[in-house]
This record gives sequence, C-alpha cells and structure tokens, in this order.
Amino acid sequence: MKYMIMMFGTQRDYDVLTGKPGDGPAWSPEEVGAMHAFMAKWNNDLVESGEFVDAQGLSAPVHARRVELRNGVPVVTDGPYPETQEVLAGYTIVDCASFDRATEIAARLADTPHPAGAVLGHEWYVDIRPVVDGMQEL
Repeated sequence: MKYMIMMFGTQRDYDVLTGKPGDGPAWSPEEVGAMHAFMAKWNNDLVESGEFVDAQGLSAPVHARRVELRNGVPVVTDGPYPETQEVLAGYTIVDCASFDRATEIAARLADTPHPAGAVLGHEWYVDIRPVVDGMQEL
C-alpha cells in the first residue's frame, strides 16, 4: 500500500531557513546543511529498503496562489495567506507493508536537526494518509 507523508511549514519557517531572522535567529548554512543531510539519508534509506516512491519539497507560501469559487466566480489570491499559518511544505510517498510501517518511517522525522532554541512556526508534526488507487478505495 502507498502512503503519503506530508510535512508542514510556515512562511516564517522558510524565511529562517534562507537566512532571514524572525522570532528567532536565522539558521546558519551549517544548520541548513545538517537538515538537508538528514533528509537525504532518510530518503536514501527508503530507496535502499525499496519503500521509496517519490518525494518533493514545495516552494515558500509567498510563491503560492489559491483559486477559490466565490459567488460562482473563480477568485485568485496570491500567497502567503494571512488566514492560513501552515502550508504543505513537502511530501514523501512510500510503498510499504502497513500503516504502522508508514508511521514508523514518518516518526524518524522527529529527529530532523534544527538549531538549539529555534522558534518553529508551529508545533512539529507530519500527517500520513493512504494513497487511493481508485474510487473503490474511498
């Protein structure tokens, strides 16, 4: 079964990762490098186990657009969205034996390095959801 592990972030998270100070100090290049090295190892471990399907990071919310229907008319809003603090920052799709195994894989992300005392834009979490192959699986 395939599962999507969804990682979330805020515009503030993207800002400190790119060297802009916010409520806390900006991440140093070494701290960002440690995070990228951790994620590369996490992905490579999944490739080696045969459970990796796909993974992508997404650009900062400032580069997003939302299209919604208002009174029957599509309305486009540029990001970031003041009413939405957290956005999907990236995802990984795994193909593994069970929901429990997908949860074990996702739980390893709790060890992602970050600077001591870093102010995160939210409490850390990821969501895990089964990927459906068709209407019969809904």
